[in-house]
Amino acid sequence: MKEDYLTIKQTGNHELIIKKSRFIATIARTKSVNQAEQFITATSHKYHDATHNTYAYTLGLDDRQVKASDNGEPSGTAGVPELKALQLMKLKNVTVVVTRYFGGIKLGAGGLIRAYSNSVTEAVSNIGVVRRVLQQELIFQIPYNRLDEVKHFLQQKNIYIANINYGINVEIHLFTDMPEQEAVKSSLTNLLAGKISFTQGQSRYNEIDINEHDYHNQ
Repeated sequence: MKEDYLTIKQTGNHELIIKKSRFIATIARTKSVNQAEQFITATSHKYHDATHNTYAYTLGLDDRQVKASDNGEPSGTAGVPELKALQLMKLKNVTVVVTRYFGGIKLGAGGLIRAYSNSVTEAVSNIGVVRRVLQQELIFQIPYNRLDEVKHFLQQKNIYIANINYGINVEIHLFTDMPEQEAVKSSLTNLLAGKISFTQGQSRYNEIDINEHDYHNQ
């Protein structure tokens, strides 16, 4: 399982007006071809009166499934530029539908490529990007008299405690980023002089907002 990847923050859309044509980019997270196709169908139905409903998707963290459609626009001027825009931004598991209402002025092949590509880029910028980081749950028990010490240690390391259960001992549940897991276990073992054992719980993805400055340095 890949430890981290970039995707959009949430489903959303953004509109551009280019030489009187309306370009509406609607984008969503999708994990399967079925989800992607359902989103494309629903969005195309919503804008059923549009001149074109073009689309692109990239699925899988290794881009194992990609598809693009020009939906009647000149070949290679819509779907492929949209897909390339998603890939250049390193986004994973996303589908975009760019709807066009023709405004009466032809843009030419180059103009169409720029319009569809920019529609995707600006929509993503408007909606936002997150880094999804894989975390592993660690569960361990400590005596009550070590609780304050352990909590202080975790606070210094900026490690969030997910849950604390109070029984004969104190059972602590926390999540750590996968690359940091062994270092955290080692530090806690040293802190407690080896008197600790760990159980692995569930894994999950934690989402971290990526601002414009950080995003361009990914």
